[in-house]
Amino acid sequence: MEDDSRPLLSSEQTGESYSHRGSTDSLDVKAKRPFHVEPRNILGDDPQERVSAEAAILNSRVHYYGRLTGSSDRLLSPPNHVIPRPEEIYIYSPLGTAFQVTGSDYASKNPSIITIFAIWNTMMGTSILSIPWGIKQAGFTLGVLILIFTGLLMLYCCYIVLKSPKAIPYVDTSDWEFPDVCRYYFGKFGQWSSLVFSMVSLIGAMVVYWVLMSNFLYNTGQFIYNYVHNVSMSDSEFGTNGSDRVVCPYPNTDPGGNASLSLLLLSGGGNDTADRPFEHYWSKTNTIPLYLIVLLLPLLCFRSASFFARFTFLGTVSVLYLIALVTVKAVRLGFHLEFHWFDSSTFYVPEFRLLFPQLTGVLTLAFFIHNCIITLMKSNKHQENNVRDLSVAYLLVGATYLYVGVLIFAAFPSPPLAKDCIEPNFLDNFPTTDVMVFVARTCLLFQMITVYPLLGYLVRVQMMGQVFGNHYPSFLHVLSLNVLIVGAGVLVARFYPNIGSIIRFSGATCGLALVFVFPALVQLISQRRQGTLRWPSAVFHSLLIGLGVANLLAQFFM
Repeated sequence: MEDDSRPLLSSEQTGESYSHRGSTDSLDVKAKRPFHVEPRNILGDDPQERVSAEAAILNSRVHYYGRLTGSSDRLLSPPNHVIPRPEEIYIYSPLGTAFQVTGSDYASKNPSIITIFAIWNTMMGTSILSIPWGIKQAGFTLGVLILIFTGLLMLYCCYIVLKSPKAIPYVDTSDWEFPDVCRYYFGKFGQWSSLVFSMVSLIGAMVVYWVLMSNFLYNTGQFIYNYVHNVSMSDSEFGTNGSDRVVCPYPNTDPGGNASLSLLLLSGGGNDTADRPFEHYWSKTNTIPLYLIVLLLPLLCFRSASFFARFTFLGTVSVLYLIALVTVKAVRLGFHLEFHWFDSSTFYVPEFRLLFPQLTGVLTLAFFIHNCIITLMKSNKHQENNVRDLSVAYLLVGATYLYVGVLIFAAFPSPPLAKDCIEPNFLDNFPTTDVMVFVARTCLLFQMITVYPLLGYLVRVQMMGQVFGNHYPSFLHVLSLNVLIVGAGVLVARFYPNIGSIIRFSGATCGLALVFVFPALVQLISQRRQGTLRWPSAVFHSLLIGLGVANLLAQFFM
């Protein structure tokens, strides 16, 4: 009678029931769950509400099985029909009441629509600003085809990553991420190499953010200065005077190559600013990247980034505003297209250009979500729809990139400007005095200021956790890491502020391992162990690896 009066979850009861007879065997975890309680008996406003007789019988039944499992025979453990489902688990109180368990995985699941837009929001980044430039580098027709083909290829590789933990037999992979899968197949080499390439993608994104924040801060300050001092920007021969002005910032760019060299020569700032104090102290490459250190370096040293995570909605707002901006500009400017299939003209580029690998490098990072797709999909309420939801998310992302890239390229006024004037950041093709573009730059600036510490936090957690086993070993360790990251951003923003080239190099580098090589090898090894490997699959996945290698090597020859 004394035993029956004890709570089911009491440590004394559990210890006596399962081990007082000296058994070395332990009961399955499911057998230690509390019993089911009818909804009308769950504790509500009345603290004296009692459990029903049916629940008391179930309590006794579980006690009975607990007594039987004192022997070494595990067949006497409570059967599955006695154990309640996870969403029916309640904590039994000695007072006779039951409290529902909150915060469980079941309660935190999201419907498919939320999961789809979470993937869309995560994948939408700074790459969207370079899509029109990438289409220009590849040629309009070839660029559209490459965007569609690359999106489908990245979707398939992401599908391999998503299902890779479930393909491992006899191992609990419920908490695994893709680096754990790489460690299972390739040992320490797979674990550390996946970490290195993940760092390349994150730090590359942070460098791009630093360049863009310098750009946006410069143009925002220039707009405010011109407005306060009533400075009007005079028209130049490289601009248009239609309904919306569009400018060609670096008209001497070599039509057949990258704009970075001309950009450096024309934006470095010279002695002509000595007699203008504002231009001297407010320079896009000389001073602005240094000003950002004062603001962002302290933010990177925060122990937790939870405060900045509250502002992630700014990313969605910024992308939606960009889509609206592109739509308005396209309506006002109209379409300016003329097809020259292989030969360029004064104002138009060929439909097929040999510079197309620059677009594939950009798209590799634009469609990159492979290092966190498993985590995002774990919160999906209907796991059987994971593949469908992932496909829909990629469709939305591809449609967004296609919409922005095609409209900006088509609406760029040629003539009088050449299509080769389209910049790696298409917002640079609009003057500082444009109010709509000013709002876009301001929104993106605030968004990046909040996202940048989050990226730094991810770098710190992954790197410090692997090297020191602690996400925050000491303030000195964290400060040293952050100084290196910030220093890289400042140097690039000062001497090579071309986000198109930064994105394509970092995208091709991280994509080589995390998008093409590792997923393809994991698929081949998994099929071989299951006995389902056939020569078409071997050839196709070998071609994937070859594409990843070729994509990276081609970036050095463009």
